[in-house]
Amino acid sequence: VLKVLSHIDSILRSPRAPPLIYRRSKGPVQNCIKENGQECGFEHLPLTIEMWADQLMALKDLHGSLRKLSLELVPWHTADPQDNRESLRVEDLQFLVDAILEEIENKEKSSQTPSLPTLFAIVSHFQKLFDVNSLNGVYPRMNEVYTKLGEMTNAMRNLHELLELDSSAPPTVVVDTVGKLCDIINENVTEQVQQLLGTQDIHSIINKLEEHECFFPPFQALIQDLLCLLGISNVDDILPTVRNLK
Repeated sequence: VLKVLSHIDSILRSPRAPPLIYRRSKGPVQNCIKENGQECGFEHLPLTIEMWADQLMALKDLHGSLRKLSLELVPWHTADPQDNRESLRVEDLQFLVDAILEEIENKEKSSQTPSLPTLFAIVSHFQKLFDVNSLNGVYPRMNEVYTKLGEMTNAMRNLHELLELDSSAPPTVVVDTVGKLCDIINENVTEQVQQLLGTQDIHSIINKLEEHECFFPPFQALIQDLLCLLGISNVDDILPTVRNLK
C-alpha cells in the first residue's frame, strides 16, 4: 500500500501535475513514518483523488453539453469517435470545440453571400425596372442596358471635353450648356440673315422673301429657255455665246 501511495504522491508532486491540484494538508499528520523517520505526507491524497473523480464526472457532463451544441451547429458531424468509449479525454472535447469553431468561421465567411430570397428579390426588381416579362429575357436586357450605359457614358465624356466642363459636372449642367450654345448659334444665324437681306426687322425679311419668290421662278424659266435656244448647258456660257452671235 505504501508503494502505491508513494507512486500516487510522486505523480501529484511531478511538474506535469496542475499547480492547484497538490495541496499539502495542514492538519495533524498520520502515523505513517518512512524509513528515514520523516512523515510520509499521504494525508492529502484522498481529497485530491476525490477532486479528480469530480472533475472526471464533470468532464462527461461537459462532453454531453458539447455534443448537443455540436448537433445544433454541425449536425452532419454525427460520427463521434468517443461515443463508444467509457472514458473521456480533453482531446475529445477539443475535437468538438474545433468543429464548432470551424463552422462558426465558415458562417462568418459566407455571411456576405446573399440568400436565395434576396437573389429572387433582386431579379424581380430588375424585371420591374426594365420591363422584362420572363427570366429568359433578363440576360439580354442586362446586355442591352450595359451597352446603352456604355454609349451614354462615352457621349457624356465627349461632351464634357468639347464643352470644356469638369468631368464631375452632372448631366443637367451639360444640357444647360448645350442649350446656351444653341441659343447663341440661333442668334448668329438671325444676324447673318439680316445682314444678307439688308434688313433688321422680321417684316422686312418677309417682304424680301416674297420678292425673291415672285422674281426667281420667271428668271429661272428665262435662263432655261436661253440655255435650250443657244444649245448650251452651262449658265456661264450664255454671255460668250451671245457675244459670238453679234
